[in-house]
Amino acid sequence: MPRYSLLIEWSGDDLAYLVTLPDWEQEGIVLGPVAHGDTYEEAVSNAREALDSLVCSLRQHRQPLPEPRVVASV
Repeated sequence: MPRYSLLIEWSGDDLAYLVTLPDWEQEGIVLGPVAHGDTYEEAVSNAREALDSLVCSLRQHRQPLPEPRVVASV
């Protein structure tokens, strides 16, 4: 599976880490937060599950996957 970027931000309103997928938004699929978690690690784990579901759905419908892009390299 391609390696996609996750954008993880703390939400003081929700008191949780929210995760969005910037690579998917550039393809015309505008997603709000796809996952959240009380801890950073939980948010990442939940985002991986959500991403797996998105990829599986597109593959089942024979749709192309978005191309990953590099946001920053450290």
